[in-house]
Amino acid sequence: MSDSGFGSSTLALALVGSAVTILSTSLGALPALAARSISQRSRDVLMGFSAGVMLAATAFSLVVPAIHLAEARSTSRFVAALVVGGSMLVGGLFLHLCNRFIPHEHFIKGQEGNAEAVNLKRIWLFVLAIALHNFPEGLAVGTGVGSRSMTIAAPILVGIGLQDIPEGFVVALALMGVAYSRKQAVLVALYTGLVEGVAALVGFFATSFASGVLPWALAFAGGSMLYVVSDEMIPESHRQEYAKEATAGLMVGFVLMMFLDVTLS
Repeated sequence: MSDSGFGSSTLALALVGSAVTILSTSLGALPALAARSISQRSRDVLMGFSAGVMLAATAFSLVVPAIHLAEARSTSRFVAALVVGGSMLVGGLFLHLCNRFIPHEHFIKGQEGNAEAVNLKRIWLFVLAIALHNFPEGLAVGTGVGSRSMTIAAPILVGIGLQDIPEGFVVALALMGVAYSRKQAVLVALYTGLVEGVAALVGFFATSFASGVLPWALAFAGGSMLYVVSDEMIPESHRQEYAKEATAGLMVGFVLMMFLDVTLS
């Protein structure tokens, strides 16, 4: 499954992928230093755009390659579908359990997990919430690079990096909207980007040193991302009166990610 010339520089590309996820979120947060606010309409459109990118990445960049790899290993479409479907459900369950037991706080939904049982400053609850949101994205990047195939890795890396930019901007402005300073908002975006970078390295090492788990890992990352999109991104972008605008953003993000996947594969 290795593309020519890719194997010798896989670790370097994994480090680049990790850096891209960190810097994209931070880069997106920087304009918040100059911006005082963003309209709810724009916020929902950007959230919808990010959701669309993640949905397309889940389908075309993670699940479809996972099915092909599982078919090649099992020679049975039934077994391949079972492996990929089961791994996706495990990925979703993993995120569900993290949301249930790890204390965190969303900007709109408020506290979740076991937030009442710990003595954490509110800003760290926000950090944990965004980190839980970003972890599957980093995992997807690292898993894609660990596949040692540019066909799989390139669309994921470009797509996730692309959607991290508006996401970092929205996160920083949301923090400023709940009375945190611009410096604190940018630092939080940096911290959550670091979590995504670490997740990318976890995904890379898990797949590159145990290539047999690649179909499971790709599907697991896809299930985790699907959970985040359904549980958080779409509901939050549709809470206000701009659901149609958020849907338009989602469709543009989905089509753009599909285009990147087709052209970069």
